[in-house]
Amino acid sequence: MKHAVFFDIDGTLLDEHMQIPKSAITAIRKLRDNGDFAFLCSGRTRVNIYTKELLEDIGFDGIIAGCGTHIEYHGSDVFEKTIPQEEMKRLLALFRQWNIPVVLESRKYLFADMEDFSDDPYILNLKQELGGLFCPLAEYAYVNKFTANWKKGAKEQIIKELSCDYELLFHEKQYVEGMPKGFSKATGIQWICSYLGIDHKNTYAFGDSVNDLEMLTYVANGIAMGNATDDAKQAADYVTAPLNEDGIYKGLKHFSLI
Repeated sequence: MKHAVFFDIDGTLLDEHMQIPKSAITAIRKLRDNGDFAFLCSGRTRVNIYTKELLEDIGFDGIIAGCGTHIEYHGSDVFEKTIPQEEMKRLLALFRQWNIPVVLESRKYLFADMEDFSDDPYILNLKQELGGLFCPLAEYAYVNKFTANWKKGAKEQIIKELSCDYELLFHEKQYVEGMPKGFSKATGIQWICSYLGIDHKNTYAFGDSVNDLEMLTYVANGIAMGNATDDAKQAADYVTAPLNEDGIYKGLKHFSLI
């Protein structure tokens, strides 16, 4: 029976310089050469998963993107969940009322008003990298999820108004990810495992932060990176070395997957 291993991207495969350790590339290639599945499992939507190192140098069997709202297998789209257009109008009206900058994320595009992020180096770099795939907020369509830079005092409002319809993940740097209710990296893993007939006991996941908690808890073997947040380490079954200390290689080796 094949094993399936799911990898978060930021902080798990990619470091702060957007580099992947060579040992991780070697390890995941070996995992697949052994006949097992390797999947990316990210909070990023598909348009934001574009680097050559991820898509070509390693090579994955599939991608779970947007915290379970989009799933791709061997280059084909097999699942998609979007937020209805009427609901998007309500959502944007609330963010405008709260004066909170937001990025709307879809499979093909990102949508934001750049004047709201003029001092955000991550968003500015993303705009440069994606070019015409990074569009004005008014052009939004087929949105999978959102990321908002919430301000002091707005957290309670966000929870009160949105928690009934969205899964909300609050990160340390005052931004919140929102997905349709009932969707997470864990639901994406559950869906693709059912689709491919993968036994739950043969599932593994590597992660490092708050949007990995459900994934690390759901799989049979959750693996936190040595550089992970404390809550991710507590959710995991095993803590491997940090990303830049061959954490992926050592984690796969620990479970005899390579």
